[in-house]
Amino acid sequence: MSTVQNIQHKLQELINQGYENEIVEFKEAKRNYDFSKLGKYFSALSNEANLNNKRVAWLVFGMKDSDKSYVNTQFRTNPTDLLSLKAEIANHTTNRITFIEIHEINDTKGRVLLFEIPAAPQGIPVAFKGHYYGRDGEELQPLNIEELERIRKQAINIDWSIGIVEKATLADLSEEAIAKARQSFKTKNPNLIDDIDSWNDKTFLNKAKVTIQGKITRAAILLLGKPESEHFLNPATSKITWILKDRDNIEKDYEHFRCPLILSAEKVYAKIRNLKYRYIPDGTLFPEEVDQFDPYIIREALNNCIAHQDYTLGGRITVVENEDGVLIFSNVGKFIPKNVEEVVISDAPEPKYRNRFLADAMVNLNMIDTIGSGIKKMFIIQKRKYFPLPEYDILDNKVKVTITGKVIDINYARKLATVSDLSLSDIISLDKVAKGKPLGKIEIKELKKKGLIEGRKPNFHIAASVAVVTGEKGRYIKQRGIDDDYCQKIIIDYLEKFGEGKRSDFEGILLDKLPDVLDETQKQNKVKNNLQKLRKEGVIEPDGKIWKMSKAK
Repeated sequence: MSTVQNIQHKLQELINQGYENEIVEFKEAKRNYDFSKLGKYFSALSNEANLNNKRVAWLVFGMKDSDKSYVNTQFRTNPTDLLSLKAEIANHTTNRITFIEIHEINDTKGRVLLFEIPAAPQGIPVAFKGHYYGRDGEELQPLNIEELERIRKQAINIDWSIGIVEKATLADLSEEAIAKARQSFKTKNPNLIDDIDSWNDKTFLNKAKVTIQGKITRAAILLLGKPESEHFLNPATSKITWILKDRDNIEKDYEHFRCPLILSAEKVYAKIRNLKYRYIPDGTLFPEEVDQFDPYIIREALNNCIAHQDYTLGGRITVVENEDGVLIFSNVGKFIPKNVEEVVISDAPEPKYRNRFLADAMVNLNMIDTIGSGIKKMFIIQKRKYFPLPEYDILDNKVKVTITGKVIDINYARKLATVSDLSLSDIISLDKVAKGKPLGKIEIKELKKKGLIEGRKPNFHIAASVAVVTGEKGRYIKQRGIDDDYCQKIIIDYLEKFGEGKRSDFEGILLDKLPDVLDETQKQNKVKNNLQKLRKEGVIEPDGKIWKMSKAK
């Protein structure tokens, strides 16, 4: 059957169906058709084809929907104009997705156009001009949140790392990297040392689950491939960039690293200056000095970036080292678990992984901890050193982890270390309070229930009960600040002594005595509110911009 006959047969099939649905739409388009509306239908039909497990959707111009009669569409009768429509649509869609083909039928019944629209790729909903569209029966509608998330979550089930690189062979892998992998596999499986030595490379890589029946996977290229074999991953990249910045956040040095990542990860680790951090001696509570960054934390954070990077986005992994004792690791890709706290508290493997094959291979090669426990161990290490907990910034398509290799407030840390009955959940929440981060409703409820925090949302501070235990009474009073009654007493005392005063006079006395958790504007508003309260009570009265004691008093 010829191509023309195939298309005519397809049109007849759509006509025989007798009705429109989520993946078929008929339009008359007698003379013209609005381009933006066409683009919206493209987005909607593409997304619905994905959701209905269809390969394509169809948009038909030149027929009435009611009786499927021909109307002889005059939409873009110039062949060049019709062909350019592919590029015009691509300019406004996700990943420049456009029509598979635009089929034109001209016969005695009239001219008909069949737009063959591809289903949205797995995990990637298709937008037109930045907006996602779908169908509710025959109606064109914005794609609802449930459908949008259903498409996005498909990406979780696609393991890019398990893909076979058909043209790659063992010769494309680094001998040095394979030797390192063997040694790491022995460390992980000491009972198999004699067997491992007897295996050839093909057998070893199959046993370590880096290759599949001798075939080279993308994971194998990433971890063990020669630098020149990176082209097999295109458009993905294996690049890790290390950047050193000074205290003014100015770049001082940098270096790029590529596959084999089993070796490059060690080279990046060697670039990081892990200085000694010295505590102020205090009996035997603290050692005199420790490494700023625990080696486990550096390797776990870096290797997590490798394991969980979304390589389909073509981004790179970055490690930024600041001279003031902070490391920042970042990789592209959505953070799949619900949140970091859930991972730490549950201490259980996440049921879904972006690169399951790669992650399993890295566990086998002793690059990352047993899946699900590495992040918790990072938190515990920082807690035991009285350093701030790892901080995760989770953006739409990027995950950034900040590790601080120093005590932010050594006196607070030293005393807090003596409170032994705090759970890891409590410490995570209190760490947020210390960093000025917002708390969730459940966290607020739990911390208040245990008497660990005081104040009003969002300006919480460590509660007096903790301050008394830790000896941080002065810090607590400064955080809490003076109350309204005392603030008003200061105002009254000032006016009784000097007769009059401006608001700026009262701010000069009171601002540094108000809670540290308030910013400058909030402190100024607090002074203003207390002045107004005294005015309403008839204690003071305004005279232009001057405040005086009320004559009634």
